[in-house]
Amino acid sequence: MEEKKLIEIKDVERVVFVGDTHGDLEASQKVIEKYLDSKTAIVFLGDYVDRGPFSKENIDFLIQKKKENPKRIYLLQGNHEGYHFLKFSPANFWESLNQKEYQKYVSLFEKFPLVAVTSEIIALHGALPDLKSLEEIEKIKLGDKAWQEITWGDFVDKSGDFLGIDPFSGRPSFGRDYFFKIMERFQKKILVRAHDPGAPLFMFEDRCLTIFTSSYYYQKPRMVAIADLDKKIKTAKDLKIELI
Repeated sequence: MEEKKLIEIKDVERVVFVGDTHGDLEASQKVIEKYLDSKTAIVFLGDYVDRGPFSKENIDFLIQKKKENPKRIYLLQGNHEGYHFLKFSPANFWESLNQKEYQKYVSLFEKFPLVAVTSEIIALHGALPDLKSLEEIEKIKLGDKAWQEITWGDFVDKSGDFLGIDPFSGRPSFGRDYFFKIMERFQKKILVRAHDPGAPLFMFEDRCLTIFTSSYYYQKPRMVAIADLDKKIKTAKDLKIELI
C-alpha cells in the first residue's frame, strides 16, 4: 500500500526484468534464487496467474518474497491481475477461487504498481500510456483507458500511431510513430515489456524489448533482461538477455 503506481528504481547496481510467469512457479523460484542480492532490484512485469498449473503457488511465493524484500522486488500489474476489470480467457486461476479468495486477490492486485523506471528505462506490462507526463501515472484509475493501454496494449512493427483493436485478441495495438512519440515525451531510452510472446525480441531501432518468462505459453525459452545501471544504455541491446 505504500508503493505508488510509478516506481522509481535507484540505489542499486542492476535491475533484472522478468516477463510473464503465468503459473510457472519454478521460473519465479529460479529468478529469486539466482538474482536476488543487496545490489539488485528485480522487476516482475505482471501476469503471474492463469495458464500454468501453479498460479496460486506462484503468486503466493512472489508476494511472500516481496514482503521479505520490499525494496528489492517489485510486482507490476498485468492484465491477468485485472480480471475484475477486463475479462479474458483462459482464467483458470480466477475460476478456481471461492468468493473470499477472489476478493482477497483482487484487493492485493489492485495495489500493485503499474510502471517502473530508471533514468533511461521504462518498464511495464503492455504498451505505453498516452499521458502528458510520467507523473500522470499516479492519476490512473484502475480499468480506465491508460490502465488498459499499460496492461492490455501491444506494439506492432508498423508505421502509424493507434492501429486499432486487434480482431483476434481484442487488444489495442500501437505502431512505430506512437512508440517514438511517447518515448520522447517521457524522455526514456528504452522500453522493457512483456505480454506478447509473439512479438519480436527487439523492435523500433532496438529500443523496445519484449521478454517472456513462462514455460506454459508459446513454449518459448524463459528469459530475463538485466540492466547494468553503471553503464550507458542507449538501446535494449545494451541489456543482457539470460535464459533461466
